[in-house]
Amino acid sequence: MKQFMILHYGFRPPTPEEMDAWHRWFDLVAGRQVDRGGLRGGREILPTETRELPFAADSITGYTIIQAESLDEAEEIARQCPIVASTRVYEIAR
Repeated sequence: MKQFMILHYGFRPPTPEEMDAWHRWFDLVAGRQVDRGGLRGGREILPTETRELPFAADSITGYTIIQAESLDEAEEIARQCPIVASTRVYEIAR
């Protein structure tokens, strides 16, 4: 199996129904999940400066690493997750 990183974008305070949907999705992928984490701000390091990254609607707010046979299969899994702004899926090169 290959590994894929699902990046979760966007934040707004979730409703109880949205939190339930997230918990159901994490239960759904539990057998495929390798790692996951939430992000809370950070810094962008550029050649000439460093900028604070706000926790906002266009921020990367978390990631989930899963195992799947292909990018198509990983996309299908990611499509089932609650999406705030967008979700991106990348194959992890090994």
